[in-house]
Amino acid sequence: MISQLDWFITRRMMTRILGVVFLFFCLILLSESLDSWRFETISRISGQAMAWLAVVTAAIRWSIKTLSITVLLGGIVALIEFQSYREFVVMKASGISIWRIARGPILFVILFGAFITLVGESISTRINREINPTPPGLGGGIARSSVDIWLQQSGADGKYFLLAGSARDNGAILRDVIVFPQENGDVKRIVASRADFSPGFWEFSEARIIRSGGVSSLVDSYVLATNSTRADLRVTLGSTEDFTFFELIDVLSSGVSDPIVKAAAQTRLAKLTSLPLLLVGSLLIAFAFTAGYRRANPFGMSLMYGIILGFVVFVITEMADRAGSSGVLQPAVATWGPAAISVLIGLSVLLNKEDGKS
Repeated sequence: MISQLDWFITRRMMTRILGVVFLFFCLILLSESLDSWRFETISRISGQAMAWLAVVTAAIRWSIKTLSITVLLGGIVALIEFQSYREFVVMKASGISIWRIARGPILFVILFGAFITLVGESISTRINREINPTPPGLGGGIARSSVDIWLQQSGADGKYFLLAGSARDNGAILRDVIVFPQENGDVKRIVASRADFSPGFWEFSEARIIRSGGVSSLVDSYVLATNSTRADLRVTLGSTEDFTFFELIDVLSSGVSDPIVKAAAQTRLAKLTSLPLLLVGSLLIAFAFTAGYRRANPFGMSLMYGIILGFVVFVITEMADRAGSSGVLQPAVATWGPAAISVLIGLSVLLNKEDGKS
């Protein structure tokens, strides 16, 4: 049950944390608005209103990425204010432990993280995907070295590469397609105006079959087997950053056969689900380095430590995310690992300060 004391502490910390989040959002919004090329491109296609909406959604998405920093800094600001007014001294003199003080704020950041995962990320992702989709390979997913659409396929007909000029229906329809077989067969290249995906095969329309010696022939339809699924194409031809929490569950449950594609989608989903725990870790670190008693209140070093630790947590989280998306680490380890470590750091320091020798 939430008591009046819990509400008093939580309200103070909630307003300071949300204030820091909003401050970072304004700074990121200012930075995003300086991207004149993107603004002019979207304005030309969809109008200025959509261009400004793209700037706002981009700032929201970056603000969500930096929540581990902003929650930590907001928590430090609130705790410094408690210390400045000696409110913590009164609470502890009344026999209230630091764990009781932290109970309400921890519950708040858990609910805040869950709201961001289920609602905030979903809304901003949907809007950004329609206006300014994330290029594949940026922010998680399958990396590309060019803007061309390349697909590596394999099936009963062997391995082959697909080069397409454009894609529709989440990759189920490809236009201006060239097929490069990897096997040492008679067919050297297939050029088609269109390729349609069906479970288990690609069907190429108006295909020109180029064989050894430069001999070519035209056929209305040509079929190549593939082991890829519709979910594979959906994730490969997009970015995992443009999938909402529920869409990622749907994609993974529908079956993804490519291990790299699957790792990218699983890492993105695990990162979203681990966000509340990561925010709890950031808040505990803020308590660990700020909530102790100080006679002279020298909070400058605490704020500096908070900024450094916030960036360390952010960098480790992003590096682990890249490792998980590329298949180097298990998705659960790459996402839940940094969150669990941040919680352990905060708990260890707090236990040492409250019940240890310091």
